[in-house]
Amino acid sequence: MTTGLVELILDASAVPWTTEVIGGIHAAGLSAIVSRADRRPQSLRRQLRSIGRRPADGVIIVNARHQPLAHIDLWRLTLPAVVVDLAGARSSGFPTIGTANWSGALHATDHLIRLGHKRIGFIGGPAQLLCDQERHNGYRAALEAAGLAFDDGLVRRDGDADHPTGLAEGMRLLGLPLPPTAIITTSDHAAFGVYEAIRRRGLRVADDVSVVGFDDLPAALRASPPLTTTRQPVRDMAVLAARTLMRKEHVGASRVEVATELRIRHSTGPPAFG
Repeated sequence: MTTGLVELILDASAVPWTTEVIGGIHAAGLSAIVSRADRRPQSLRRQLRSIGRRPADGVIIVNARHQPLAHIDLWRLTLPAVVVDLAGARSSGFPTIGTANWSGALHATDHLIRLGHKRIGFIGGPAQLLCDQERHNGYRAALEAAGLAFDDGLVRRDGDADHPTGLAEGMRLLGLPLPPTAIITTSDHAAFGVYEAIRRRGLRVADDVSVVGFDDLPAALRASPPLTTTRQPVRDMAVLAARTLMRKEHVGASRVEVATELRIRHSTGPPAFG
């Protein structure tokens, strides 16, 4: 007998995607009991241990930061589990729905190259995250395909992929003797920090320095100017996770990656100099 309910656990960094995740679960014909795990390592384990007290058909965990999944507690569950992986975590031993980070960054970089940019900065997040490694590699692959030399001086990595990181690293990149004409970040939050850095330098977004984010948070469309960014199809990922959980669709692999989509808005344009 099924209940039509799934336990949905979102880590703290996944909260901005709550609406999209729940929408995807509903689109798959299920309802969700929502829990949130905070940044403390024991929080996810505590949420998992409480699941058995409520009736549900399975568990969906949305992992959006560098947090080792509580494997032992997952295996102890009598319910099936699926991981929606926004962080690029290593294999959890459970069906995992991820996103195409490498190709997303490659297409974003190629967009800037086609606009005429040759000096393209890159601001990453924690270097230990698989998603950050893939996005950095996609950026480098696009440069190589276009015959552009990779310049390590234009790369800033191992930040927190947040607004303060984007601001601090954006200020450093724009303070170079020969600054980049465009900057790619591995999160929209960092891109908004770059916006502020550009303005502090007395420059204008797109007119003087192009900016590309990654995620397509709701704030990206409301930003001034609206942010060009790589969309993570979180709703589609949640639909696939729910259908996998209920065995309405056969995934056929331990990890499936859903394609990203570049959303071109008004934060990118041809280079103004260099």
